[in-house]
Amino acid sequence: MRLLCHGEILIAAVEVADSFSQRSRGLLGRNGLAPGTALWLKPCGCIHTFGMRFPLDLLFLDRQGVVVRWVRAVAPGRMVFGGWRAHSVLEMEAGWLTSERIRPGDRLTEDSAA
Repeated sequence: MRLLCHGEILIAAVEVADSFSQRSRGLLGRNGLAPGTALWLKPCGCIHTFGMRFPLDLLFLDRQGVVVRWVRAVAPGRMVFGGWRAHSVLEMEAGWLTSERIRPGDRLTEDSAA
């Protein structure tokens, strides 16, 4: 699956973690993510990076797919709360998230055509 923002591809390859075991494992044990890929943890309003091998950029989304918070370059060994409206979170390798790509208030839509 891929995610669109304003009708354009924002993330070309999204892996969904929607079971307890998938969310618990997350990106632990991985050395990184390919450019343009993300892990979507849902439901999930708070993440930790304990045991991670690389920093992350995060997009917290509400139930409608609207960005409610974004955090750049979260180092290993941290906890991040998405806020009371956060329902899910997209994790990307640090350096991906820029204000030119997306901002809080933008709405993401799923596209399974890829």
